[in-house]
Amino acid sequence: MLFSIIFLVLLLPLWIIIPVLIKADSPGRVIYKQKRIGTNSGFFTIYKYRTMREGTPDIPTDEVLNSAELVTKIGSFLRRTSIDEIPQLINILKGQMSFVGPRPALYNQPELIRLRKEKGVDAMRPGITGLAQVSGRDELPIPVKVEFDKKYVDDFSLINDFKIIFITVKAVFTAKGNK
Repeated sequence: MLFSIIFLVLLLPLWIIIPVLIKADSPGRVIYKQKRIGTNSGFFTIYKYRTMREGTPDIPTDEVLNSAELVTKIGSFLRRTSIDEIPQLINILKGQMSFVGPRPALYNQPELIRLRKEKGVDAMRPGITGLAQVSGRDELPIPVKVEFDKKYVDDFSLINDFKIIFITVKAVFTAKGNK
């Protein structure tokens, strides 16, 4: 939580600039709220900067057929740089997420939710980034993603979290795996 407060303060200029850019690019909300599955398969609302046009179906990114047409100009940049994830610092402050952990599933991903529950992955607080994200992100089939999540839970340590954060930062700068 302390790190999220520090990052909120350090990123204050972005909290001013990004909403202006989003509003200038397309009409609609600045912050996108979405129902996600958190600790022990409970629901919570995740916050992100809106990167897609209003009215886009609320389905997993890999299931959106024409996502290139639905992503706004500024949204493409926000996704590529992962700046759209900054509002999740609020989720960390609220105790709903951490920096590293299994990425929270959407409420409409029953297979992912079921497999995580079966493997005990849902007991872990979800993260902004995680082992599955740095190992392939949306390109991974759900069972493989869950295996990476399970490996993260089984091998949980602060050192591994720092490794995942380092890999995430590297991936952000190379835009690897972003859609």
